[in-house]
Amino acid sequence: MDLRNVAIIAHVDHGKTTLVDELLKQSGTYRENQATTERAMDSNDLERERGITILAKATSVEWKGHRINIVDTPGHADFGGEVERILSMVDGVVLLVDAAEGPMPQTKFVTSKALALGLRPIVVLNKVDKPDAEPDRALDECFDLFANLGADEDQLDFPHLYASGRSGWADAELDGPRKNLDALFKLILNHVPAPKQLKRQDEDFRMLATTLGNDAFVGRILTGRVESGKIKVGATVQALSRIGQKIEQFRVTKITAFRGLGQQDIEEAMAGDIVSLAGMTKATVADTICALAVDEPLEAQPIDPPTITVTFGINDSPLAGREGKKVQSRVIRERLMKEAESNVAIKIADTPGGEAFEVSGRGELQMGVLIENMRREGFELSISRPQVITRDGANGVEEPIEEVTIDVDDEYSGAVIEKITGSRKGELVEMKPAGVGKTRIIAHVPARGLIGYHGEFLTDTRGTGVMNRVFHSWAKHKGPIPGRRAGVLISMENGTAVSYALWKLEDRGKFFIGAQTPVYTGMIIGEHARENDLEVNPLKGKQLTNVRASGTDEAVRLTTPVTLTLEQAIAYINNDELVEVTPTSVRLRKRYLDPHERKRMAKTL
Repeated sequence: MDLRNVAIIAHVDHGKTTLVDELLKQSGTYRENQATTERAMDSNDLERERGITILAKATSVEWKGHRINIVDTPGHADFGGEVERILSMVDGVVLLVDAAEGPMPQTKFVTSKALALGLRPIVVLNKVDKPDAEPDRALDECFDLFANLGADEDQLDFPHLYASGRSGWADAELDGPRKNLDALFKLILNHVPAPKQLKRQDEDFRMLATTLGNDAFVGRILTGRVESGKIKVGATVQALSRIGQKIEQFRVTKITAFRGLGQQDIEEAMAGDIVSLAGMTKATVADTICALAVDEPLEAQPIDPPTITVTFGINDSPLAGREGKKVQSRVIRERLMKEAESNVAIKIADTPGGEAFEVSGRGELQMGVLIENMRREGFELSISRPQVITRDGANGVEEPIEEVTIDVDDEYSGAVIEKITGSRKGELVEMKPAGVGKTRIIAHVPARGLIGYHGEFLTDTRGTGVMNRVFHSWAKHKGPIPGRRAGVLISMENGTAVSYALWKLEDRGKFFIGAQTPVYTGMIIGEHARENDLEVNPLKGKQLTNVRASGTDEAVRLTTPVTLTLEQAIAYINNDELVEVTPTSVRLRKRYLDPHERKRMAKTL
């Protein structure tokens, strides 16, 4: 069967997963009466909740006697490690661009990786049926983007289509028939070359592992594209590391290929196929699975280095062990090591005491997703404030700079520019109109300056602004950047918070907790209205007397507390504070708890 391997890349919310839904439907992947869900490729619970793609996933469709393997890639820069590996499995890319927004930072990030690999792009201008769509402007911006990224003449001579993924049509002309996606299927078959590996059927078997999975029945599963030769179930092969070191020799127990949304067992895989193998115990991502006669590994695509680090520790607060089952450092370490195996963009290091672990990654969202997954699995953790990773370069100490693209209402642009170019040490690169009443701001800001900024940004823009960021370069250290200005309200007692006490303290600031919430000494229960920290007593009830009051007492009406999400809590804390994460709670606290004091407080609570 004629074979094509193609990746779909796009910025967050440009309609990539919705378009894949329509490709699956129109290729006959589903039965006529089969129940289907929206965004079928977003199979992970977090992906469906947040409406973003986190994990790269492959599917396969058959159209008029041709098989097309489609890879859905993440649309957020924090998960770029997934993108870099996946692009090595395909021969072409479909670049999906919102006709109103045009190319955005993640589009630029992934496209640069695709062009560097020599892949020829197809541009699909999506959502052209929106009232604010400007497909001609978006197309011109795509051409400028390719030129700026150093595309060659073949890559600059790209075909384009106008489409609406939700309505399920794509046409070569803007005023086309708007019936189906046949134009996109035809363009993929005509423009994307067949895998060059098809000519290497007679060579020794070689495959580069790009993703790692686990199955309760067959164990480790590695997915990749067969670069040469053939492989049958029961064959004995070996795994080589990036430097050619032999890792293990094993027997292939299972081979599966993508068929629609599922995977189907096959007896033999040939060069060019994207398949999953089982049977190994040690081999991992970026290793070469090959015949015993092969001694040279395949070249693995280099992964961009991490830019931030977060310390994961055991939950040592007085409330530890009450809501989660996995609390020991050994269990936390095993889980983090397992994550680092399958996610090459994450690095794990032990701290000197052995009770905590430094986890390095691409950004706050990537860390937030990892922590959220762990808490859902029953872990209890204490998390430090993210720290930016610096390096020694030509200019001395260098730090990562991010390119920030902001779309904001004109009236709020002044406040945004003042924040990012003032205390956060950013440099304004470009400012231009972006449609009716909107301004697009592009700035280069130190990654340190963006930690904790998103909440302020939403406040400054009344929730209407959209901010996207992507790693840009390393630059000389910009000096100190001030952190959170407001102080915090800290509990000075152990017990359960009382409505009357919180009511009396409301003029001191805003609270993160409500009445009947367990608190302990050192726990942060709110934000102080001033810059200093303040210790308060949330347990102090009303003094009762035996004198009858004339009339009724005042009714206690508390202001609704501020509920911080996990990402907001991590971005909010200072260096001397921690986030306590359990399966049901997110609490903030100061670091200074003494071990003996913790035991005494735990008994009190």
